[in-house]
Amino acid sequence: MGVCLSCCGNSAEETNLMPPAEERRRQQLEAAERRRLENETRGVKNLDKVRRQQQRAAEMERREDEAARQGDNGPTLRWQAS
Repeated sequence: MGVCLSCCGNSAEETNLMPPAEERRRQQLEAAERRRLENETRGVKNLDKVRRQQQRAAEMERREDEAARQGDNGPTLRWQAS
């Protein structure tokens, strides 16, 4: 048994199932952005905690860079055993 679309009022050529190319591109970009955001948070339960840790790590790195630029001008720690 075949399907006769011409008897339903619209033929197969008249029904356009695909949106225009511009609309398809926009939808694909939105889907790609959603996937990217989902992948960034995959496995992360507490996103705020991760952000705080990243900020702390960046601050520590900045301090280390600053200390390295100052050279030996800063106080050094000494250990004396008696």
